[in-house]
Amino acid sequence: MTTSSTPGLTRFNTLPAEEAATVLHEVCASTAWGSSVLAHRPYEGPEALFSASDAAMAELTTEDLAEAMAGHPPIGRPKPGDPTSSREQRGMAGASEELKAEMLELNLAYQERFGHVFLICATGATGEQMRDAVKARIGNSPEREREIVRTELGKINRIRLTRLAEDA
Repeated sequence: MTTSSTPGLTRFNTLPAEEAATVLHEVCASTAWGSSVLAHRPYEGPEALFSASDAAMAELTTEDLAEAMAGHPPIGRPKPGDPTSSREQRGMAGASEELKAEMLELNLAYQERFGHVFLICATGATGEQMRDAVKARIGNSPEREREIVRTELGKINRIRLTRLAEDA
């Protein structure tokens, strides 16, 4: 079998398990997700890593999803000093003060309704698109919203895993 491994993936495959688990925790805060992805090393290529991530995401319980979401700051308030959340939320960086205030209100209303932060794959999205998404999703049932969150987490994980696999 041929491999199409990338420099970052090669490094990830050869890390001691504890270090690899730390790297995976930076991708997704779910311990169950990280343990599942870690258990399938080594990966022949990025697609195998993505498939393992997707399979692990599909198996997460409600509690596991809550743990994963706890690792994400609210939209419009990236973690200070965290280049990943700042990069992913770039669409809010240039937003007007009015839009930032509206997002804060919407975030709080969403969190009150669902008990967790509003989670969206913000990479490439404008502030207005994120605002429109929270407005559209706040009326969802908790079950429907949980499945949307699972999908959005999967997208975020793929973006982060792509960076992990490609970094030299």
